[in-house]
This record gives sequence, C-alpha cells and structure tokens, in this order.
Amino acid sequence: MSEYQNPIIVPWDFSDKAEFALEHALNYSSISGKDVVLLHIVKKAKEIEEATKKLDEKTEEIKQKYGRPVHIIVKEGNIFSTVAETIEEIDASFAIMGTHGMKGMQKLTGSWALKVITGSKVPFIVVQDPPKEREVNDIVVPVDFKQENKEKLVWMHFISAIFDCKFHIVYIDEQDKFAKKQVLSNIKVSVEYLESKGISYEINKLGSKGSLSDKTIEFAKLIDAAMIIIMTTTV
Repeated sequence: MSEYQNPIIVPWDFSDKAEFALEHALNYSSISGKDVVLLHIVKKAKEIEEATKKLDEKTEEIKQKYGRPVHIIVKEGNIFSTVAETIEEIDASFAIMGTHGMKGMQKLTGSWALKVITGSKVPFIVVQDPPKEREVNDIVVPVDFKQENKEKLVWMHFISAIFDCKFHIVYIDEQDKFAKKQVLSNIKVSVEYLESKGISYEINKLGSKGSLSDKTIEFAKLIDAAMIIIMTTTV
C-alpha cells in the first residue's frame, strides 16, 4: 500500500514547465487535500543519490516559497514507462505535467506528452502556463461522433467530485448525416448521465465551419476555462 493517499503526481525535470505543473498541483492539492509527489527520473542508478539531494533542496525551496510540503520520488527509468509504473505503485489520483504547445488539438498535449499519457490509466492534466486563479469553475468537453466520447463521462464524474465546476459540452454542426446523428446521440447520452449524477453542465453548438479542435480551444479561451477534457488512444 502506498504511503500517500491517492496523491497528485508531477513528472519533474527542473524546467519552467514543470514549475507551472507544480503550481497547478499545489492549487488542486489545497482544494482536494491530496498530497503532491514530484517524480524525477534518471537514466542510470548511480545518478539517484545526486538527483535526490538536488530534489531535497528543491522541496525545501518549495516549502519556503509556497508554504506547502511536497514528497519526492527519484527512480531510474524513462519518462514513457516509469511515469505510468509509478502512478500505479503509489495509486495516484491523477498527474499534472507541463508541456510545450503545438497546433490544433495537439496544442492541448504535444506528441511528447501524448506518449507519456497513453501509458497510464489515470487522468493527466497537461499545462503550458501557471494557474490564473485558484478555483476550477469551467471545464470544456468537446463531443464528436466517436464512441469514445462516452468514456469521458466517467472522468467528468470523477472530476466533479473533486472540483465544484460546470462542464461546457461543445460540438460542431456536422455536414455528414451519419456523423451528425452520432454526435447528437452522444450528447443525449451525456445529458442523461450528467443529470442522473446532478452534475452542472450546458450545451454549446459552435457552428459548422472549422475543426472541432480549433473551435474548442477558441471557446475555452472565450470563457477562460480551467480545463479541456479529451480522450487519447494508444500510440
């Protein structure tokens, strides 16, 4: 059994992006009461001692700066498999990772981050900037014609149990009749599920021109959303 209680895990590499992820993690920790664990991965076992010393110094700096303690794990391995293994070992609730942006829906993850995310079964929050505010109020959920959309509902329920938030389901007006029918079916299922759980939501049609990914990002910026929920597939 893990010494932590379903903690928030942050892959840590001493970069500015990792610092942003830490700030989000500390924010969510203050809301949920969950521990924060920094995971640093080294290539060789002989590097563990030096890395641990460096990370101990960092945690003291974090405590002084944010007034909050964090835990550390230093392991030999690689980012693409060790993150997922550690998440399972400590029974983490979710992970927060910093990454660089790319175009389209990849802007939400990035190819490097995507390889890490698909190796794990827990939610990943991928960030590019420090948090703007403490509360998590609005979360955008794009819905298309795919069956995988229904899997988001379980995670929406999971997130709603942690944060007092409202979900904004967004979709575009598909021109293909079959795709349109499937989108509307997925939205209907989503509405029935969310209402059965008493979860706050609203539906937003984003027109018919442009891609769902681009319009989702535009809408999220418009309402200053805290998160966007997407599902990934194994790569």
